[in-house]
Amino acid sequence: MVKVGFIVEGDTEKLIVESPAFVAWLVANGITLVSPVVNAKGGGNLLPRNIGPFVATLQRAQAEHIVILTDLENEANPAVVRARIGQQQNHLIFIAVKAIEAWFLADTQALRKWLDIATIEELTPEATPDLPWERLKSIAREHQKRGPGSKLIFAKRMVKTYGFTIANAAQHSNCPSVVEFADGIVALGSTEKIIASDDSGHN
Repeated sequence: MVKVGFIVEGDTEKLIVESPAFVAWLVANGITLVSPVVNAKGGGNLLPRNIGPFVATLQRAQAEHIVILTDLENEANPAVVRARIGQQQNHLIFIAVKAIEAWFLADTQALRKWLDIATIEELTPEATPDLPWERLKSIAREHQKRGPGSKLIFAKRMVKTYGFTIANAAQHSNCPSVVEFADGIVALGSTEKIIASDDSGHN
């Protein structure tokens, strides 16, 4: 199993990465989640001078790869965010466009369960008029449903009650940032799975 450590922008990302469904998905792809999941408590804290201590914490826990998960927010493009964070050799930087809540919009199954509307689908989760959190609130208003409330409480409900998963969100045909994240994570474990497959074939 490949040991992967995560540095995340905030509470919502930490909740998703630590969720049982995500941890199980990692294991199925040959990956062990290194503890702790480091919460930077804001994208502004994901700067080279701050990331060093975060990385050191994960390396002490034997992390072989470091994944950084943050939001695009109002930056012009992901390249700007990557340049701000700084690229290191064994670090993978993934950027939710425009923000992590776009991935909630991309999980159509969870969205339908939240709103109790069997046919609803957000066609362009990354291209909402405002940030995706505002889109979630406007969808609730449009359909006369209860709003999402606070970000962390909503994230907990999406993960624990409505069954949000990265794997489901990555099935959306028009949310490339979550597909990039899912594919990148799977690639980290693929070598381990190939080795395991070869070993089992020789037994």
